This record gives sequence, C-alpha cells and structure tokens, in this order.
Amino acid sequence: MVEDSSAGDVSQDDVPRDDVPREVVTPEKTRIGWIGTGVMGASMCGHLLAAGYRVTLHTRTREKAQSLIDRGAQWAATPRGVAQQSDVVFAIVGFPPDVRHVFLDPDQGVLAGAKAGDVIVDMTTSQPSLAEEIYARAGERGVAALDAPVSGGDRGAREAALSIMIGGDEAVVGRVRPCFELLGKTIVHQGPAGAGQHTKMVNQTLIASGMIGVCEALVYGHRAGLDLPTVLRSVASGAAGSWSLSNLGPRIIDNDFDPGFFVEHFIKDMGIALAESRRMGLCMPGLALAEQLYQSLQANGHGRDGTQALAVTLAQLSGFDWRGRRSD
Repeated sequence: MVEDSSAGDVSQDDVPRDDVPREVVTPEKTRIGWIGTGVMGASMCGHLLAAGYRVTLHTRTREKAQSLIDRGAQWAATPRGVAQQSDVVFAIVGFPPDVRHVFLDPDQGVLAGAKAGDVIVDMTTSQPSLAEEIYARAGERGVAALDAPVSGGDRGAREAALSIMIGGDEAVVGRVRPCFELLGKTIVHQGPAGAGQHTKMVNQTLIASGMIGVCEALVYGHRAGLDLPTVLRSVASGAAGSWSLSNLGPRIIDNDFDPGFFVEHFIKDMGIALAESRRMGLCMPGLALAEQLYQSLQANGHGRDGTQALAVTLAQLSGFDWRGRRSD
C-alpha cells in the first residue's frame, strides 16, 4: 500500500516512554488513532467520534476520510503520524502487505511512532503469523498489541453490531473493551496473539461453503419457477436459516451486488485459511471449491462486488443470466 508523504506528521522524541497510564479507555482521557476508512472502517471510526473520542486518522486517499474530518477527526499523513497523536490505534485495511506496512514500516509505520504504554489493534482479517509478529515487535517497544478481526459486513459496521474476535493479552482486552463495545455486540477474547485471526478463519470457512448453498438454492428456486421472496419466508426461519440467507438472500434476488464485503477480500481470506490448513495438515475440500468459484467470479470482473455476487457465476454454470433471469 502506497501511503501519502510524511509531511504534516508531528515531531516528537521516538524513545519509548513508560509514563502513559494503563487505564481503561475513556473519551476524556484516551486519544484514538484510526487507519482505514473503507466499507466498514468509516462507520466504525464514526461510532468512536460520536462517543466523544478525540480521533486522529489516516487512510490511503484523504478524500475518503473527509466526512470524518468534517465531524472533527484530525488528519495525519502517515500511520506513524497517527500513532504519535494517539494512545490506542485501530486499523482495518485490505491485505496482509497493507497490515505489515501500516504497523511495521520502519519509517512510516505505527510502531515507529508509538510509545510505551500504547495499544495497537489490527481489525483487518489477516494472517495469524503476522498478528504474532506484530505482537512480538510491539512488545519490544513496550506497546501492547491485539488482533481483533470482525464479522458482520457493512450493515454490522453501520449498526455497531459486529462480532469481534480478539487475540492478545486479556488485561489489554479489558482496557480497550469500551471501544469494542461501541463497535460490536459480540466481543470474545479467543486467546493469545493470533487467536483472533484463527477464529476469523473458522468464520470465513463457515461462510464460504454456506454462500454456495445460499446461491445454489436460489438458482434452483428460480429454475423451478418459484417466487423467491415467498420461498425465503418459509426457509429463512427454519433449520436452513442463516445470516447469509436472511441478509444476503434478498440482495441476491434484487440483483443488489453492492459490497458489504468485497469478493477480492474474501478470496484473500480463503487463501489464508487454506494456507493455514495445509500447515496443519488438514484437508478442506469445501473451502477449496468455494475459493475456485470465487476466483472465477473475480476473473469475470466481480472482484469489487459483494460476496453475494457468487449467484452470477453459479447461474452462468447452469446456462442463464442471473441478472436477467433468462435462459440462454
């Protein structure tokens, strides 16, 4: 990820200090840093602003953060600049290389500007091994680190209803919990560094095969001549019900493929899960099939659509255009 130049960063002594109180965060005492204002990040940062926290933020394109700046957030030109003005820094970006740059870049990264006693929180879905590395590197500077990926998509972010899966030290989770409670409804400490990311891989594996089922079922219902909204009234509340069916099923029916979660990011997540599976000696045929189907979807120009666009590829395999609901 290419960041803006460092112009505008606040100059200060980079020597770690141990004079920051290790207290539970509060809007009155805690300065928040935020990096990443994408589909979910903008809403999440907005909740912290609304709660009265002083926020310094950075994103790759400043214009995407303008609405938050208009609400009172301060801009920093680099992640390092964010850290220099913050006690707790959150980031939710795209891919593991982005995470590495944001936190570990020796010149512009968060750790280059953090001081002893600070907390850094990566909410990106990323590699468990990278979470462990960030935790270790942060510890060398007296900085606490959490990996806290989320599930719930754009709607969960807007409604502050995310599920947050946390790896790291329990005491640090307790310090940051008031912020987590502004972002989500299910907040669970899963274990040591990397455990949050491993839990997110469980989540993504469940979603991957589940989305195949949702899309295949709707393709079947269409071909059988059923009224799909009426079908959902019967099946969504029964044993076949799921979050994906209830929340994404109506979008699929309405040809609404706007991203709550990008296809290209889901492919990244499945790749991480498959790599971890191979490392652990696991066979994951369902996950592998889902990745192949989503790779096909991306190859056909849908990488920036939402994951529910899988219906388009599955309909094509059966010889019809889902958007037009017509047979070829």
